[in-house]
Amino acid sequence: MPGSFNMSDYKQTCAEFTWEVPPSYNFARDVLDRWAADPDRLALWWVDDHGNEDKKTFRELSDAAQRFCNVLEAQGVGKGDVVVVILPRLVEWWIIHIACLRMGAVISPGTMQLTAKDIRFRLQAADGRCIITTNAVAPRVDEIYSECPTMTSRILIGGEREGWIDGHRALSEAHDRFPAADTAADDNAILYFTSGTTGYPKMTVHTHASYPIGHTVTGRYWLDLRPEDLHWNLSDTGWAKAAWSSFFGPWICGAAVFIHHSDRFDPKKTLQLLDQYPITTFCGAPTIYRMLVLEDLKAYRFAHLRHCVGAGEPLNPEVIDTWKEATGLTIRDGYGQTESVLLVGSFPCLEPRIGSMGKPSPGFDIQVIDDMGNILPPHKEGDIAVRVRPHRPVGLFKEYWRDPEKTAAVFRGDWYLTGDRAYRDEEGYLWFVGRADDVILSAGYRIGPFEVESALLEHEAVAESAVVSSPDEVRGEVVKAFVVLRPGFMPSDQLANELKEHVKEVTAPYKYPRLIEFIPSLPKTVSGKIRRVELRNREWKEHRNS
Repeated sequence: MPGSFNMSDYKQTCAEFTWEVPPSYNFARDVLDRWAADPDRLALWWVDDHGNEDKKTFRELSDAAQRFCNVLEAQGVGKGDVVVVILPRLVEWWIIHIACLRMGAVISPGTMQLTAKDIRFRLQAADGRCIITTNAVAPRVDEIYSECPTMTSRILIGGEREGWIDGHRALSEAHDRFPAADTAADDNAILYFTSGTTGYPKMTVHTHASYPIGHTVTGRYWLDLRPEDLHWNLSDTGWAKAAWSSFFGPWICGAAVFIHHSDRFDPKKTLQLLDQYPITTFCGAPTIYRMLVLEDLKAYRFAHLRHCVGAGEPLNPEVIDTWKEATGLTIRDGYGQTESVLLVGSFPCLEPRIGSMGKPSPGFDIQVIDDMGNILPPHKEGDIAVRVRPHRPVGLFKEYWRDPEKTAAVFRGDWYLTGDRAYRDEEGYLWFVGRADDVILSAGYRIGPFEVESALLEHEAVAESAVVSSPDEVRGEVVKAFVVLRPGFMPSDQLANELKEHVKEVTAPYKYPRLIEFIPSLPKTVSGKIRRVELRNREWKEHRNS
């Protein structure tokens, strides 16, 4: 990998880029301990809504993580064991991630919105050994804990609870040294659950190389980070984007991470923090920017801000223009997945094409291909694909754990298929067209229709349902459910609201259908499969014509 921390010439950087992966690699030892050699180097700057602040150096985080390694080891957690971490933006989230990497345990992050049913599925599917969370989630864990035979430990961050280890007390009493495990580069390191079109979420496995080394391109080239930067990423800790831009990307570059701990997103507060703190680089979902530009941007100063990026979907040109008028900065788009690092980006050295995803990341051969695996000419729509033969790039996931069929399904010949469609223009810029499947991406959340449909079917009034995306100006798209009722039930606003609340209780609340339409029957194929695509196309066509 090149030694510079940014990219001035796109073609030259891509031509010279090589992946360097040693047989043994441990991010805590090989990156964080190196930065910790300087005892004063800032790693993390944490604030909350009540005026509380906490700053941690790399040395302090390394010391705390070593203590937590000893806490986990005392609880029977060893190399290769899965540790489920469900925490908000607390400093402990970062400490625990470092600790797991250091000792070779497998981290499995989750959002605070997970229900007891969601947690049970994850613990059982992953053979979870330990779960770490707060008092807000602990009752849901207790509800299903006896059904998870591989679990040996529950650790609580903040407070005490019967049957749980007090994480703060255990950390304060633990020994302060723990040698880093000699993890192989292809050992499992991170386990994310990602929604698909059918069935429950897939277990996406990353290794000690695929994210810890692969995010070099994310941090150095797209986020354009330097050791003196203070980077703020707004992603929820339960999503892979937090690993991208709140952990690996910045710390590969020696930049400090800014963290705002809050129960909800507040655009005014966000702008106040950008004005108040020396934040130099900023990463947010398109939904965030759409909400920010509705505020009076002239009331704020952006004295330190030098670079802004967005990911998840293309941003509206008017939003980009409004933001640039206020800050002088163009929001640079980026594209990737839970299964990957940054694959395509509007890098700072490129002339931006508003609406384009940008160009392929260094180290990746990204093409638009047809059903036979042939590369398509410019302006021909096809599948976004990553070349994996003869050389597989580092920043791709290892597999869908314990599901060889789903793993095999995303490969076609020499290519890994992202599941998204695009076209390329004559200058090599990629333009996103849409997903090739039915997964809904709403305000940065990836939502599989199957889970919402399954939740709806648990209600006594629902005979059938089909869940699709519906366009939304702020969130990009929202979940819409088409519902066929059982005999004896009649459509009403009251019933629609009841179904929404029901879904919130059965599965994670962010998945609930914001729109419900009652219909007499669902369109189906001759084999009886629901044609979601027909409903989705109708929904988007009506929006375009309105």
